[in-house]
Amino acid sequence: MSAKSTINTYTSLLTLARKLRSDLAGVELILLYAYNRTGKTRLSMEFKGEGKRKTKKNPTGSADTLYFNAYTEDLFTWDNDLENDSARGLRINQASRFFDGFKNEPLEPTIDQYLRRYADFDFDFTFEEVQQGNESFSRPVFVKFSKGDESQIKISRGEQNIFIWCVFMAICEQLLKYPEAYSAVKHVYIDDPISSLDDNNAIAVACDLAQLLRRTASRKDQNGAPAPIKVVFSSHHALFFNVMCNEIGRAKEGEPKVAHKRYFLHNPNGEGAYMLRATEDTPFFHHVASLAELQMAATLGTGKLYTFHFNALRSIMEKTASFFGHSDISFCLKALNNEDNLALYNRALNLLSHGKYAIHEPTEMGEDNKELFRRILEDFTTAFKFDLPDIVGAPMPAANPAASPAATS
Repeated sequence: MSAKSTINTYTSLLTLARKLRSDLAGVELILLYAYNRTGKTRLSMEFKGEGKRKTKKNPTGSADTLYFNAYTEDLFTWDNDLENDSARGLRINQASRFFDGFKNEPLEPTIDQYLRRYADFDFDFTFEEVQQGNESFSRPVFVKFSKGDESQIKISRGEQNIFIWCVFMAICEQLLKYPEAYSAVKHVYIDDPISSLDDNNAIAVACDLAQLLRRTASRKDQNGAPAPIKVVFSSHHALFFNVMCNEIGRAKEGEPKVAHKRYFLHNPNGEGAYMLRATEDTPFFHHVASLAELQMAATLGTGKLYTFHFNALRSIMEKTASFFGHSDISFCLKALNNEDNLALYNRALNLLSHGKYAIHEPTEMGEDNKELFRRILEDFTTAFKFDLPDIVGAPMPAANPAASPAATS
């Protein structure tokens, strides 16, 4: 299950951002997978900053990138109204031009259209009139939420994030509807839009985003001439990335094919060089990427293993068995060439992967189960020859062959 591809190294995020811009001269979309703490958000800002540099093509230094990342989410700040305990909602940062999209037409219907797909609460903007040069328009300053008969309710962090994402999607719709109003925008950069979302919503958001990106790739200007918006999408969420690859790569009747590239971004030491690897081995790429994450978590001395990692390992083994046409993980276990521990591994994966483990409040494994996890993972990756070392940057630490801990809950 090995798939070799070229790996290029970049000395800084700026040189990497320039590489992505160069790629977009020949394709409409770049899909970028990277782990957390790789530098994805900083890369998006370098990409945006490069588009504001004064050049012969851009003598005024006008921004050419609409972006969504952690900084976008920071434009919205939750206010609990501690004084009166009633006017709860999100305050909107007025220093950003992100909200200029509201001056073409009301965005609420489009925001609501997207929000209905993922949530069941309502929203209401408060506006103020602002002056921009010789032009004035209403800009949102606050948004409150309600549900049924309850007004000004407190919504969860995940609900906040999905609402902000729906605002961004509505602004993207403006790019398509009013190309002349956004003539300076040549690129859209989207980094990790689905923090705090469950898998069902992650899949729904990915499908909707892929559909929107197909439309940006085939956008035309007011005269009917091709005017595609070039897009970079990056994520650490393996499932989200995989769905995006499938949706973009799938041929759809009556729709043009989206020319795109897929990359795995790795920063082996957390600093210094950045490694960019082209990958076309989807739809199973995200399983390999997830295995690489598990391998890092299992590394002695530097990694941390939590109870939910057994769930992740079992899920990957199930997908691997399915890939080879088998219905359950017994196929993978029999292939491990470890008859002595077959029953132990099977019991551990059945028992330890079905607890209600919260990823946001993780519980670290006990030492016995850590050792058992390392043994199963090492045997699995060895038996199926996954191509991981050049991605992870460190070999899987060998488990103690003499140890034989019992699986405990």
